[in-house]
Amino acid sequence: MENKGSDEAEKLKTKFLSVWHNMKYSWALKSKTSFSRNSPVLLLGKCYHFKAEDDANHSEETCYETSDEDFVMGNVEAFRKDFASRVWLTYREEFPPLPGSVLTSDCGWGCMLRAGQMMLAQALLLHFLGRDWTWSEALKLQPLDTETWTTTAAKRLVASLEASLQGSHNSSNSGSPPIPQTQAPGSAEEADAHLKEMYHRTLVSWFGDSPSAQLGLHRLVHLGLTMGKQAGDWYGPAAVAHILKKAVEEAMDPGLAGITAYVSQDCTVYSADVIDSHRAPRAGRASAERSDAPPSLQNNQPASASRLPDSRAVIILIPVRLGGEKTNPDYFNFAKSILSLEYCIGIIGGKPKQACYFVGFQDDSLIYMDPHYCQSFVDVSTSDFPLQSFHCPSPKKMPFSKMDPSCTIGFYSRSVQDYERISEELSKVLQPSAKEKYPAFTFVQGHGRDYDLSAGLTPEKREWPFIHDPRRTATTVGDFVLL
Repeated sequence: MENKGSDEAEKLKTKFLSVWHNMKYSWALKSKTSFSRNSPVLLLGKCYHFKAEDDANHSEETCYETSDEDFVMGNVEAFRKDFASRVWLTYREEFPPLPGSVLTSDCGWGCMLRAGQMMLAQALLLHFLGRDWTWSEALKLQPLDTETWTTTAAKRLVASLEASLQGSHNSSNSGSPPIPQTQAPGSAEEADAHLKEMYHRTLVSWFGDSPSAQLGLHRLVHLGLTMGKQAGDWYGPAAVAHILKKAVEEAMDPGLAGITAYVSQDCTVYSADVIDSHRAPRAGRASAERSDAPPSLQNNQPASASRLPDSRAVIILIPVRLGGEKTNPDYFNFAKSILSLEYCIGIIGGKPKQACYFVGFQDDSLIYMDPHYCQSFVDVSTSDFPLQSFHCPSPKKMPFSKMDPSCTIGFYSRSVQDYERISEELSKVLQPSAKEKYPAFTFVQGHGRDYDLSAGLTPEKREWPFIHDPRRTATTVGDFVLL
């Protein structure tokens, strides 16, 4: 009886903690992000200049702020549309309980998983739509407004408290997201736009918050469970890299058959392993390449998504540490160089106690997408589910000096030839400067097994080096405390 009472108390505690996090992260601060008119802005390999021709009289101190009234100078509108077209994945509430728990929200602990999802979504955007794609509705997004959302947050608090006390959270399993079935437009241009929107909507649905979503939170938590991670635990950037790899490899949707993932070992990318990933078919996935694949993901791909026969694209994930207690300033220029490459899909990491997704920079500040905002569950199984909450209207910035040294860098490689070019270009970027003693990571010819120094370890320990001994209680500098 005592154990039963203890379990009930723990469940009630979990529910109240979830309610508190739901309220805490439902408030949106109405703040502005300042951008200089005199410095270029880099966003995942795209360069934008905000200085207009008639801005010659403005001083170097003049700043641009991301309000609707100011988005008229230079190519600011192009930057805004590009940024808002990236897929934004945040805390959610009121979704079906996560595997192995009663949690129906990831508020307060799931930010690194959300950051990883955003990086994976960017890889899929490159794969299916190319870097030049932007969402037609991006400039129509409304900025987050405190006055509007605080009322909603209060209502959520009351509703969540009542539901927690009554134990009445609803859970519904949705089927695989269908391809939207709408009448094809007439002109070739309209047909192309329609096709790309089908790609876009299908891609977002893969990240839905339901057990059936291929790359959704439920799937990531399930994969974490098999390796000792629980829903509600904190995840580091290396842990998320391995979870994302497994999620992509095991995804059963035919649309994902042409892409896989690779995670470096000890900051080393083994070229032969990446090339094998490009060429080798996934086990049990031969049928995925047949004609029953979704039409929007098969023969009508944009030119940017075409691949050589018998070749798969590879998402390359590289967990690194850019310093000790803090990020070493010698690596700032390295991070800038990485984010200036179009095949870079960003960096997941953050600042102490907060995970985020870095997508660009201006001067000495990083530009990032913030998952710390609680939104309501969206049922992506419907053909016309709203997309607005999956796109962020407002970029955020933080100084490089506040960046936590532990992070995972991502790249997208379309083919073996593409990888050879990428590895050659990155090898030049990785050349240590006079200040840097060691590169952040390295490329090595051959397979990882040829250099295996962990032959005595079990397969689990070799593949999941981030799982610490449960008897350890001390927090290391490499751990994230994500609130």
